[in-house]
Order: sequence, then structure tokens, then C-alpha cells
Amino acid sequence: MKLPAALKKPDLMLKHFDHIVLTVSDIKASVVFYTRVLQMRAHSFGDGRKAVCFGMQKINLCVAGQEPRNNATTGSGDLCLITTWTPNRLPDHLRTQCVEVLEYPVAKSGALGPIISIYFNDPDENLIEVSSYERNAA
Repeated sequence: MKLPAALKKPDLMLKHFDHIVLTVSDIKASVVFYTRVLQMRAHSFGDGRKAVCFGMQKINLCVAGQEPRNNATTGSGDLCLITTWTPNRLPDHLRTQCVEVLEYPVAKSGALGPIISIYFNDPDENLIEVSSYERNAA
């Protein structure tokens, strides 16, 4: 996939996300879900904090009130993740993991163009969207 010209500029103020924070009710259960269902890897950092990682991305997990600057509530997250899997492979995988698909296939607009998305919830009802730029495979 060809990068847009704006992403090739070396003097951009912002380059990419380093990490995001997701507020959850049970960090251990969330680590299990994200490692089992989305094949992320568990990561420990700082003073016993937990995160899940994939590629060069990290999702820090916290419970409500753990971070005083964060006013997010459990279940308020809405993430879009990009997969290299074909659009038809993910629904089959989610079924084997006993994850209820909310909506699929959904044509959406991603950061780099058209995507096909599938929606489901994590254990805290955070909305998870996994998308593919492989539109022709749908």
C-alpha cells in the first residue's frame, strides 16, 4: 500500500500513536481476552502495570480511578485495529473464541482509504472494530 504524501514528510508535528489507555474492570481478564482472541502479547511495565501489545503498538490497561488524570469509564473505549487477515477469516476465528459478532461486513473509511470492518465487544463492552484494507477479498 502506498503511503499518502503527507506521511512521508519528515517535519510532521505528530508521527504516530505510542500507546493508548483502555479502562477495564478486571485487568487479568482483559489480558486473557486480548491475548486469546486478538493474539496480542502481554506486557508488564512500571510498577506492576499491564498492557497488551501487537506490532509496534501498545494498549495500557487500567481500572477506573487508577490514573487520576484519566476520566474514562469502563466500557467507554472504541478501537479500530487493522488486520492482515482476509475479511472472511476473522469471523470464523471469533466464532471459535465464542465472541459474538455485532456487525459484519461493514464498509468504512480508514485512515488510508476504504476498509471492511467487523465489530464485537471485549469483556467490558468496549467496542472493538477489526478492519482490513483488503476490500477486494470481501
